[in-house]
Amino acid sequence: MSDDGRIAIDGIAKREYDEQRSEPPCEFCHIVAGDEPAARLYADEQTVAFLDQQPAVTGHTLIVPRAHEAELFHLDAAATAAVFETVQTMTDALEAALEPDGFSVFYTSGPLVGTVEHAHVHLVPRFEDDSVSLALSRHRLDNSDASELVSAIREYC
Repeated sequence: MSDDGRIAIDGIAKREYDEQRSEPPCEFCHIVAGDEPAARLYADEQTVAFLDQQPAVTGHTLIVPRAHEAELFHLDAAATAAVFETVQTMTDALEAALEPDGFSVFYTSGPLVGTVEHAHVHLVPRFEDDSVSLALSRHRLDNSDASELVSAIREYC
């Protein structure tokens, strides 16, 4: 128990944990708090990394901020940096343990992707014979479209 009477739950004060929980309850908040079982690989003050319960390949890891936020880009700069520092830590660990041929690192956002509404990054070890497909339908961007798009986006930077 801390000096102000709060009970610590895995590095997060109970009051803070209760404030961060969403309705319906957030699966990842429960994993962060230790209330739900997960194959935890790493944890620090700002992040937790654990194996995906429905992995694309062996070693498929999720990195989540401890703070509940639905979107990665809504985190403050320090929390975002902490997530990607943990991505780097886990990449090193997975590389040493599994010797993959490479990695795919990605984040999806919004209701169309059908994801848990707690920001998280997927770290997927890649192997020559894996069946993971991150195929994107691509097309050539012509110069006039690029120029218009650059102008529209730069207006908000």
